[in-house]
Amino acid sequence: MSNSGDTFDYIIIGGGSSGSILTNRLSSNGSTVCLIEAGPKDTNPYIHIPAGYIKNIFSKKLTWKFFSEPSPHTNLRSFSLPQGRVLGGSSSINGLNYVRGQKYDYDNWEKLGNIGWGYKDVLPYFMKSENRISSKMSDSRGSKGELPITDLDLIHPLCEAFLKGTDLLGIPRNEDYNSGNQYGSGYFQRAIFNGLRYSSSKAFLKPIQNKKNVEIKVNAQVTSIILKNNKAIGVNYIYKNSDNLKVLKANKEIILCAGAINTPKILQLSGIGPASLLSEKGIEVINDLKGVGNNLRDHYGVRMVSYLQNIKTFNSIAQGSPLLYEIFKWVIKRPSVLSVSPSLVHVFTKSSSKLRIPDLEYVMSPASFKEGTVGLLDKVSGMTLGVWQTRPKSNGYVKINSKNIHEPPIINPNYLSDPYDVDVLLKSIKIGRNLLSTSPLQPYLNGLANPSHNLEKDDELLSWARSEGITVYHMIGTAKMGSKSDKLAVVNNELKVQGIESLRVADSSIMPAMPSGNTNAPTMMIAEKASDMILSE
Repeated sequence: MSNSGDTFDYIIIGGGSSGSILTNRLSSNGSTVCLIEAGPKDTNPYIHIPAGYIKNIFSKKLTWKFFSEPSPHTNLRSFSLPQGRVLGGSSSINGLNYVRGQKYDYDNWEKLGNIGWGYKDVLPYFMKSENRISSKMSDSRGSKGELPITDLDLIHPLCEAFLKGTDLLGIPRNEDYNSGNQYGSGYFQRAIFNGLRYSSSKAFLKPIQNKKNVEIKVNAQVTSIILKNNKAIGVNYIYKNSDNLKVLKANKEIILCAGAINTPKILQLSGIGPASLLSEKGIEVINDLKGVGNNLRDHYGVRMVSYLQNIKTFNSIAQGSPLLYEIFKWVIKRPSVLSVSPSLVHVFTKSSSKLRIPDLEYVMSPASFKEGTVGLLDKVSGMTLGVWQTRPKSNGYVKINSKNIHEPPIINPNYLSDPYDVDVLLKSIKIGRNLLSTSPLQPYLNGLANPSHNLEKDDELLSWARSEGITVYHMIGTAKMGSKSDKLAVVNNELKVQGIESLRVADSSIMPAMPSGNTNAPTMMIAEKASDMILSE
């Protein structure tokens, strides 16, 4: 659409998981909406092929190439922290699994002072987005939403052997871990339909992209929010890497949906954040909000690998001439390795019998990768069991480096800085070894593994975990939601930035605590709830 004067009712910064939904919902009543996304359109074919995940996760064209600061708790390693930089955001590059979290997570948000964010309050918004396609439905699942959520259609015999092993360990099968109760094992639910990825862009933007009251600007990076008398009235932005500033104005609101790294960066560059940091970087302090950029949380985990015999895994199926047959099957819409998510099986369990609810998420796949890589499969047969603590206590920060929009921020997740997380990590490795050594798996194990069976002592296992542990790219919390008494709260329970009119944040950065699992589904729920709050005013 063309909008004279470049003025809109709503400006949405970031076309990812939350921004796509907000654009759809806020435009539904005729309001003019401008969505501004720093990356390109989602036309790359690897986006739409689920197995393209391994091509996209570190793509220079489709991601923000962020890196963490070296951490003393992880052998001074710097971690690659890619975030989606394309329409659909991280939902266009992620591992496709759909995980809501537990009832406890959202009841805890409410206990932290966020009225209206308990499980009973957020459940309708999870359901609103969903088109759950399954023969086994419950009253907690949605069937009328735009986002198809499907079950796995390619069952590998190794997955079945693994699940038989979890049965023997007393871990029950859970047919729907998204019903509020996660405990148990089974197959992941995915945002895949007819062999194709369903990002938030495909589900929510594509149906409305030609509406006259919607404008989608791509390759357009917001440099700052324009504030007047503590009110957000517009944004400054640039096309691609140009230094030529352009301006958009908002009649009603600006909604920031740029993610857990870029949202605090934009706020800080706009004069909203810790006064000491802003003054140090030569930025006028508009609102001294100490929480902006703090409370960064992420899932840190390990990938345990068992090497195999007497069975073919994806390592052989997805390489060489067998891959041609898998491509053929995918083209004719038959179950194929091209249309599966990277992790097929889940186990949600407890690190201690004293816990009431699970605190560990295991993800299993009949594949293994060359050491230190994500995208390169081993030549030999192998299986991978990843694990992370779902609600870590360690937290870090995001700080701008300078006033220069092109300079990446300083990111320090502080993995394993809390001793409790170290203890849980060690327990998770030991439980993982048990999961990988059950009798149904014995015919396939050849005795080789990573970590090596020679590593037995606690300090040996922890040393391995510190040197080879990984992030699973689930960053949250850097513009946390909280009450007025919370000194680190950035937004209130209506997602309004404290002390600033007409400005909200609606993405993973507002999460006051980590949900128990992958973060894409909760981010979409936040967008659904935010749109209702905005439209009801």
